[in-house]
Amino acid sequence: MRRRAWHVFRARSPARSVPGSSSKLARMRRTPVVSVSELSPAEFTARLDQLVAVYAAAMRPPPELLAGRRAIMAGHAANPGFRALAVTDDATGQAAGFGYGFHGGPGQWWHDTVNRAVLASRGDAAAAAWLSDSFEVAELHVAPDYQGRGVGADVLLRLTAGRPERTALLSTRDADTPARRLYRGTGFTDLLTGFRFFPGGEPPYAVMGAELPLRARSAAGPGGAIPPARS
Repeated sequence: MRRRAWHVFRARSPARSVPGSSSKLARMRRTPVVSVSELSPAEFTARLDQLVAVYAAAMRPPPELLAGRRAIMAGHAANPGFRALAVTDDATGQAAGFGYGFHGGPGQWWHDTVNRAVLASRGDAAAAAWLSDSFEVAELHVAPDYQGRGVGADVLLRLTAGRPERTALLSTRDADTPARRLYRGTGFTDLLTGFRFFPGGEPPYAVMGAELPLRARSAAGPGGAIPPARS
């Protein structure tokens, strides 16, 4: 198993002292080192509590939905072509981010739902081109303290590297978010917008697709990623 670690940005100027800022300042002063490692399905399942905690911190879902999310993630580990990566803070051993995906195919709820929608909106040829040989990026999340540092882009590129599938697919909130910009920057394009997987009050999603391999993003500007320090 290959592990790679890198230093993430340290604040260049001290923060002003304000009430409640001491813990944030302490995190800024510490330069964490994180490692990315590939997890087998069994290792992924064993670390689900940590990974769901990252999901909760990043997405802030209602707490009552977390048990269901954990069950869905556990079930995904049995899908064909499953691949998972975990980002670990070397100092604490805690998960700082993760991503996983698998080969998409008929009989999977997300695949079938998206296939029907693409068929209806874009036709048979488009649905076949995008979904007949696809890698589904099911989850990609980074804990708030590690966001904006290139961690998510690194995980996405590693996760899809060397995959045998022709395309990669994912869904994200249909808004101008950092995640949406990340996906566009690596080659994803909108297949569906304003899409709701369930009727009701959930926010609309964009379903995005890209041809594999993904393209690496251009060098990061201020606040972006520092290249890996070591392999």
